[in-house]
Amino acid sequence: MMVVIALLAGLLPLIPAIMFALKRRSTAPGEITRELAFGLSGINIVVALMVVGLGIVWWFAPSAVFAAGVFQEVQSDPYVTLAAALAVSVGSISAAYAVSTTGSAAVGAIAEKPEVFGRALIFVGLAEGVAIYGLIIAFMILQR
Repeated sequence: MMVVIALLAGLLPLIPAIMFALKRRSTAPGEITRELAFGLSGINIVVALMVVGLGIVWWFAPSAVFAAGVFQEVQSDPYVTLAAALAVSVGSISAAYAVSTTGSAAVGAIAEKPEVFGRALIFVGLAEGVAIYGLIIAFMILQR
């Protein structure tokens, strides 16, 4: 079971790359890879490899990560910080998607009927609340 979870967690960073490739289906695969790899002058590859390396070490040897001084305080359960990070990251990613869809719909609705501005703003704010809920859950996890 732990191997399956580790495999799925390792595949999570590939989701943006797959979405990028699906958006550019008409472009040659070599060009897509080149744009993805060197989009920010190679800095994104270095940062991604560092994060993936730290994640792999953290998953298989959390005591080594704590001994290296990456975290200042030692929790009784090393996976508490991982759970808090997942709560914030999943909440933020889902809120970003929700805000992008509701925001674009709100702009379209406001362009047609300017009097719906208040209601559209409320819907966009409700979508942003998902990220705040993830942050609150992370604080609750870290305080236990």
